Amino acid sequence: AVLQREPLYNWQATKGSLRERFAFLFSNELLSDVHFVVGKGSPRGGGGGAAPGPGQQRIPAHRFVLAAGSAVFDAMFNGGMATTSAEIELPDVEPAAFLALLRFLYSDEVQIGPETVMTTLYTAKKYAVPALEAHCVDFLTKHLRADNAFMLLTQARLFDEPQLASLCLDTIDKSTMDAISAEGFTDIDIDTLCAVLERDTLSIRESRLFGAVVRWAEAECQRQQLPVTFGNKQKVLGRALSLIRFPLMTIEEFAAGPAQSGILSDREVVNLFLHFTVNPKPKVDYIDRPRCCLRGKECSINRFQQVESRWGYSGTSDRIRFTVNRRISIVGFGLYGSIHGPTDYQVNIQIIDYEKNQTLGQNDTGFSCDGTASTFRVMFKEPIEILPTVCYTACATLKGPDSHYGTKGLKKVIHESPTASKTCFVFYSSPGNNNGTSIEDGQIPEIIFYT
Repeated sequence: AVLQREPLYNWQATKGSLRERFAFLFSNELLSDVHFVVGKGSPRGGGGGAAPGPGQQRIPAHRFVLAAGSAVFDAMFNGGMATTSAEIELPDVEPAAFLALLRFLYSDEVQIGPETVMTTLYTAKKYAVPALEAHCVDFLTKHLRADNAFMLLTQARLFDEPQLASLCLDTIDKSTMDAISAEGFTDIDIDTLCAVLERDTLSIRESRLFGAVVRWAEAECQRQQLPVTFGNKQKVLGRALSLIRFPLMTIEEFAAGPAQSGILSDREVVNLFLHFTVNPKPKVDYIDRPRCCLRGKECSINRFQQVESRWGYSGTSDRIRFTVNRRISIVGFGLYGSIHGPTDYQVNIQIIDYEKNQTLGQNDTGFSCDGTASTFRVMFKEPIEILPTVCYTACATLKGPDSHYGTKGLKKVIHESPTASKTCFVFYSSPGNNNGTSIEDGQIPEIIFYT
């Protein structure tokens, strides 16, 4: 930085404050007692005082000012291993970032921009200047968008900035499709990819997420200078492949994409097709928990106060109507299981808009029970939005042996949360053939939801 210099004689008289006097000394040879050769490259001529090479900059500084602002500089100049050199080379620091650090130490002035913020953050961390580090994180937070969220997430993980990483992940959750479509997505490292795939809150169809992961694998093969083959894509993905939730896809999505990708083995493809088409469903080594696209904590309510034995099934759906006082998203039901010990059930679950007679969500699946009177989770593939005061029908069609059932049912059930307002469910018996389920007795004891 070329600074316009004032006459040196009596310059102190023109500065009305300590800050002004120190700011005048920033990048100034006046009174300097140390020089830094910053940036990659070799100084021309060698030896102390040699001219900086291409990409380097020789910057004057004052030991006292630097030691007063940074514990690292204090140790460098005054510690037990203090340097006595008048010129110090810093090949791992960018000149612009080092000048931004010194400007801050001399004057508290923050001068960062999109091109220098990451290198300045690195330099602030290296020299233990947390106030400048906080300014960098604040700048990044203000400029965080879906199209740069993955790039910033990689940097936040690299620089151990959990607050920034959390904000990046929130942005990716809210705008997953835009985030994975950006150039920066294919540049992330495998650990960052896995951290994202583990999340329950991504707002994207699993088939599209799989397509993005394949793009990442192709880019990673090129980075590792490997031929882009099915086997190499599987190799570079490693455990990331196990984090794709194939059971959340429709059979059509699976057949059109993953089944033909060559990344899954023939046995995995067959097992997943069986999972989609037969009951009871064979166990697969992939997560089937929905990506809720929701914030907060999972909640549930149980409408029965007591459990009894025997509830039979003959192909008729158990149904119960309900309304809620606020907008929620239902992700599944808790159902009763067998009175005859461990058993597998086939089940279709639905939520229907009662007035419109419109199915809002359904899932053909199954569940295993252990013979106890507990409830067993059966989940939808995607959250179902429930609006206040609208009447809905919860429906479960079970195929299996006689089960436990609930009695002493409550017409009104209130869920209280310390961080949110009350959620009030009101239940109504469903007209028509409902396999006997009513407000007082029956199946569908539990609703699992997010507020």
